[in-house]
Amino acid sequence: MNYSIVVGASGVIGENFAVKLAKQGQNLYITGRTKEKLELLKCKLLDVNPNISVECFACDLIDFSNVNALFEHFISLNAKVSGLYYVSGIDTQKAFILYDYDKIIKQSRVNFECALSFTNFALKNRAESLKILVVSSMCGLLPMPYFAEYSATKSALINFFTALRYEVDKLVKITILAPGSVPTRRDVIEDIKVQGFLGKLSSKSPSFVVEKGLKALDKNNRICIPGFYNKIVNFFNKITPNFIKLRIIKRKFSKKTKDAF
Repeated sequence: MNYSIVVGASGVIGENFAVKLAKQGQNLYITGRTKEKLELLKCKLLDVNPNISVECFACDLIDFSNVNALFEHFISLNAKVSGLYYVSGIDTQKAFILYDYDKIIKQSRVNFECALSFTNFALKNRAESLKILVVSSMCGLLPMPYFAEYSATKSALINFFTALRYEVDKLVKITILAPGSVPTRRDVIEDIKVQGFLGKLSSKSPSFVVEKGLKALDKNNRICIPGFYNKIVNFFNKITPNFIKLRIIKRKFSKKTKDAF
């Protein structure tokens, strides 16, 4: 049996992916940190489409033994991967000098290393056709003071999956989803409010972002930036000198410290 794996399914964006994939009739293998949330989501998905199979496996991505256990469980199902949707991420915002070693490792592992591990697993256990969508961010399109590791890991996703598209040309569809603001957690919603009118322009609903991502994946587009305003921002990002952009970002992001996760 073929399954689409959704990593980070218990989050808002991950759940939206799972629901839309269930409506398409795809069997789902969902994972997140909390077993109870996954079981509730499994019931919701089966209500959406009782004709699909849904497997869930609670997994802490920071612990590689958990990740390996998930891979072993998937293999035990005699299943193949028809889709991989990597949504998980940590978005710590503060001066890098305030990080400890544990914080550095956790963010790089969840944002980047595990995305590569799941992709490697999907390629080695793929069905006849395979689609891969990874959630990066517009923050990955430029370096960001006070958001330095987050923007670097999201940029690494863009570079890696762009290169991988050429390695698996015509065999696997790969799309990088790079949204702007998405109202998910309470702290993110508050950040959008603080940004005022421009925050509202950048903000797109989880459902909108997921829908645009799935359409881009069907077309095998390399990157998807949902929202017209965000596309304009990306255009000006390309033509604006770095020293101007980074000074603006430094002034904006130095005013707040946020430890996510």
